[in-house]
Parts: sequence; C-alpha cells; structure tokens
Amino acid sequence: MAWDFETDPEYQRKLDWADEFVREEVEPLDLVWEHEQFVPLEGARRAAIEPLKKQVREQGLWATHLGPDLGGQGYGQLKLALLNEILGRSSWAPIVFGCQAPDTGNAEIIAHYGTAEQKRRYLRPLLEGELFSSYSMTEPQAGADPTRFTTRATRDGDDWIINGWKFFSSNAKTAAFLIVMVVTNPDVSPYQGMSMFLVPTDTPGIDIVRNVGLYGEPLDGGSHALIHYDNVRVPAEALLGGEGQAFVIAQTRLGGGRIHHAMRTIGLAQQAVDMMCERALSRETAGSRLADKQFVQGYIADSYAQLAQFRLFVLNTAWKIDKYNDYKKVRKDIATAKIIMPTVLHDIAWRAMQVHGALGTTNEMPFFRMIHGAGVMGLADGPTEVHKGTVAKQVLRDYQPTDGMWPTQWIPAKQQAARAKFAEFLEHEAGNL
Repeated sequence: MAWDFETDPEYQRKLDWADEFVREEVEPLDLVWEHEQFVPLEGARRAAIEPLKKQVREQGLWATHLGPDLGGQGYGQLKLALLNEILGRSSWAPIVFGCQAPDTGNAEIIAHYGTAEQKRRYLRPLLEGELFSSYSMTEPQAGADPTRFTTRATRDGDDWIINGWKFFSSNAKTAAFLIVMVVTNPDVSPYQGMSMFLVPTDTPGIDIVRNVGLYGEPLDGGSHALIHYDNVRVPAEALLGGEGQAFVIAQTRLGGGRIHHAMRTIGLAQQAVDMMCERALSRETAGSRLADKQFVQGYIADSYAQLAQFRLFVLNTAWKIDKYNDYKKVRKDIATAKIIMPTVLHDIAWRAMQVHGALGTTNEMPFFRMIHGAGVMGLADGPTEVHKGTVAKQVLRDYQPTDGMWPTQWIPAKQQAARAKFAEFLEHEAGNL
C-alpha cells in the first residue's frame, strides 16, 4: 500500500532552489517589466531573462510536465503542481520555467494531435520560448456555449477559408500563431462538426479589431483580442487533428489548463496568507497587536484551513492525472478544483486586504489585483456555474434512485431489517426476562 505526503528528497532540493531563485531573481521582473510577459524577448529583456532560463534548464526544471522528446523532464502533473505553488507568486515565473498559460495547453494539443511538420513549425519554437500562441475559441454571441459558435471554415480546392468573429483570444496581439476553433460541417452535431486550425497571425484577413483589457488597464491596452476572420485562407495542412475533432482536442487542452490555473492559484493565495500574517505581527492598535485580536486570528485560521484543503485536493487531482494519463477520467475532480479556486483566492485576498486596513485597498498593495484575478478565474475556461453542473452530473452517476416510497436510509425500515437480522438473539433475550 502506497500512501505518502512527502516529496522525494531529490525533487525537494529542486523545489528549494526554485523557491529562492523565484524570490531573488524572478519576482523583481514583475516590477520592472510588468505586463510584458508575452511580448517576444528582445534587447534588455532578452539579455536579462535568457540567462535565467538557462539556469532553470541546468536545474532540470524547464517544462517539467512534458516528456524528454518534447524538451521537458517528464515529471508529470504532480511535480508540476508542487513547482507551480512557487511559480504562482510571480507573473514572469511561468515564462522563465517554460510552463506559461495558454502556451502549455496549446503545446500539449499540438504534441498530441499535430503532424510532424506542425510540430517542427509551431511546437518546437513554442517549447523553446521563442514565440507565443493564442487559443482563439470564444465568440461574442456564444459566451460559454461552444455549440452556438458560428465562425466557419469552408473548403476551396486544397484550402480552407475562415470567416467569423472570435473574442477574448488572449495574447493574440503578440502571438505568432492562433489555434482557431471553427464550424466545418454545419449539418451535423456541433460535437462532430467543428475543427481546429493552426493559423499564423500574419495571415491576410486576420483583423484584431481591439484588445480588451482587465479592470484598471487602459482601453485597448489589454491582451484579450476581438478578432475578425475575414476570408482567411489557410492550406489543408493547417488542420489540427482530424476534421470534426475540435471538441475532443479542446477537452485535452482545457483539462490541463484548468488544473494548471489551480496549481498557480495555490502559490498566489499562500502569498496573501504570508502578507496577512506579517501584518498581523507587525501592527498594533487599541493596546495590542493585530495578531492578538480574535477577528484577525479568525481570518488567519480560516485562510489556513481553506488553503490547506484546496492544496491537498489539487495535488490529489494532479496525482490522478499522472496515474490515469487521461483527463476524461479526472474530469470531475478538475471541474471541482475549478469551482473551488476563485472562492479560495477571493476569500483569502479579501481577508489579507482587511488586515492591512486602508493601505490594503490601494494600488501600493496587490490585494485588489488578486481579488480581480479571482473573478477572472471564475470565468476563464468556462464559468463556475457550468462546472458545478458538470460535477453534479458526474457525482450522480454513482447513485441510483430508490425503488420504494421511502429513502433507503429511512430509520423505521432499517430498524425492522435489523430486528429481523438478529431475531434469534432478540427472542432469546425476551425469553430470559
């Protein structure tokens, strides 16, 4: 029987190195080149960051979840989860360690479904960190319902021509290529009639109409693109996987992406706990430290408990992914992690903000960025409400309705059955009275 809550010593040493490395070398990047993580490296940024990537590779921590044939270490999702606890503290850290979203998910589906030429052209430079990608799936009118997608690709000889609109295509403005999900056969179910294409962003007809920013960012200064595909012509070789395979491919990508978001959220939430505890021990009011106030003690205890539960669940889910090597078998747990994640981050960041008082509400502290990030996580890769429906349906598969009028745990019936089971002894007991 194998049951362990310890990291093997060799990998723990790597995690200890990563912890110090991210704190000393990577977190400062967030303050110098904020919002430039997905801008291709050049000039001063390349000079500063390439040596950091080299150190990561020397430590055997580059793209740890990918196999050696793809330039990684083949450590799997559990070890990536442990590493991502550290990387989640910094926006630049995933870039430096070769495991940034959305490129991790995009690389995974190209590795699974791409042709040799597609891997050479897109996957290799993506894994080397030489270019970025964008997943162009959501549409303005469809929201979270991909069955309402209308962007079409039609055959024209050996080519496909793409027409339609996509929204919230993250990092499209700096990406070298897009993975576009489109309708290729409107006469069948959307689950069989959609396909994916690999499309270079400089292809004629791709019009990034505007880039939507998150709250606090300037108008048209964000990274979530509204794209008009206007007669975009691509060759047949641009098809990713088989025709009509988009939903199958999407589940491979989104399953990994959702759990990776959860992994990084652990590190971000832990950072909020650390700041809350430091403030509680450092600040005095009304005759005693904040750490001695019962309200603050409650904040700390609730935050610790909430994060500990979430962390163990995410690690267990990552372990299952490694064990089964099939996201579909872990779909329920991945969706559950996605449900829990926004609440954990929101609650802990909000408490930490409260403990910091007025300072906590300012742009000199990161709490509102975390709180806003929790809102984003509640919608990215499908809203929380949709995932709750998925989890409920998966859970209900393990149950059956009762045949009779009463629940199976109805005490009068269970008591009657228990008496029948032990009737011999009850009769003997009555006879001795």
